[in-house]
Amino acid sequence: MHIFYSGRVQGVGFRYTVKALVRGFEAVGTVGNLTDGQVELVAEGEKTELEAFRRAIRESELGHFIEDERVTWEEARNEFRGFEIVR
Repeated sequence: MHIFYSGRVQGVGFRYTVKALVRGFEAVGTVGNLTDGQVELVAEGEKTELEAFRRAIRESELGHFIEDERVTWEEARNEFRGFEIVR
């Protein structure tokens, strides 16, 4: 799952909240700020887990900061061992 979040998503603890939320799911990947003000999330795991993780982000205190969420689904590359904040 590859998501680009836009809105007021930088400077509000977005990445740290996502990292805390992921602990409740079987998912690995990264979350990081982009220079254009978006936040990029890449996560691998079972699709049902990833969909639940995505829903948890939207339903958390972060939800009101998100104006747009562009999601694409890709084949897992098995390149992650945990979940990290990048950039």
